[in-house]
Order: sequence, then structure tokens, then C-alpha cells
Amino acid sequence: MTQPSYFAVQCLDKPDSLALRLGTRNVHLDYIASLGTKVALAGPYLDDAGNPCGSLLIFAADDIAQAEAMAANDPYALAGLFQSVTIRPWRWVINPPKAD
Repeated sequence: MTQPSYFAVQCLDKPDSLALRLGTRNVHLDYIASLGTKVALAGPYLDDAGNPCGSLLIFAADDIAQAEAMAANDPYALAGLFQSVTIRPWRWVINPPKAD
């Protein structure tokens, strides 16, 4: 089996959008869970006060177009939470998952 391609999705929230993030969190988490193994890892960036202010996701995808589609369909993105989204190919070097 070949190793999947990984893509780092870096999202920064718009200023003063904590309420929008928190109000959308449950549906976002449901969406991320629905992607199953397509999400290698995910979690929020934190500001100095410890509040979430962005997201880092690592998607396992066939190509960047698939990663872009997964990012675009995230409820956070659909709610207009993000100020910016950057998607780049990423190589898992340290402690990668074992290939089947």
C-alpha cells in the first residue's frame, strides 16, 4: 500500500471571532469526525490568553484539490470564521504512522 499524500491546512481566525468559533465548534467537530482517516491530526492555535484563534489540520488526501475541498466544506470556513487559509503539501518525517 502506498503512503498517502499529506497536506497542512493552516487557518487563522478573523479578529474578534471567538463567539463565532465557539458557536460553530460542535458542527465543525462533527464534520472533522465524518472525514475519518482523511484527518491525520487537527487542533486549534491558541492566543496568549489560551483561547482558540485558528486551526491546524493535516489531511491525508489524493491531491491538493481534495484537500482544498475538505477545507472549504469545513463548517468553520462556511461560517466565514477564517481570515486566511493556507494549504501546502506536507511530509510526515518524525514518528509517521506505519504503512499497512
